[in-house]
Amino acid sequence: MATLLYQGHGSFRLTTDTGKVIYIDPFAGNGYDLPADLILVTHQHHDHNCIDLPAKKPSCVIWQSFDALKDGKYNTLSLDFAKVESVEAYNHHHKKEECVGYIITVDGKTIYFAGDTGETSMMPKLAERKLNYAVLPMDYTYTMDIDETIRCAKLIAAEHTIPSHMSPGKLFDMERAKKFTAPGALIVRDGESIRL
Repeated sequence: MATLLYQGHGSFRLTTDTGKVIYIDPFAGNGYDLPADLILVTHQHHDHNCIDLPAKKPSCVIWQSFDALKDGKYNTLSLDFAKVESVEAYNHHHKKEECVGYIITVDGKTIYFAGDTGETSMMPKLAERKLNYAVLPMDYTYTMDIDETIRCAKLIAAEHTIPSHMSPGKLFDMERAKKFTAPGALIVRDGESIRL
């Protein structure tokens, strides 16, 4: 069973049952001491791509937005411990051709990390995937406001939806988190780990 650590802002660490370590958008918080097997970057804004922050195994794979999206094609990365599918991500601050989200399948669970996005054309199709978890941003300034995030959560219809990227300059914002009232809402504080 995998473990998900919310490091704060848009940063997460996913550890598989066999001890493989995946960092998603490293930037904020603590917990970068476990050597990475895989580092994923959704886009090149400074608060998502601090790839020098995590410790790394010699075999570490670093997969960035420009690897995941090439010539208009969303690519898939298949490793022996995880499958990573890139999907579209865009909004008023983030160009479609420069950003991606990731659907990670690990230990029998499927987690959608949306990255910095608004509602996208493929979100209704994600409901067909019956995702276990979705991680959606809601800071309004650079991503979605709370109402749009709730609407997207309903479109995606994951079993659990975790709000993130809540307030510029903050690792976590409980006041905003409590306003995320979508079905299956799961509030995870910065520094908190959950078993998937």
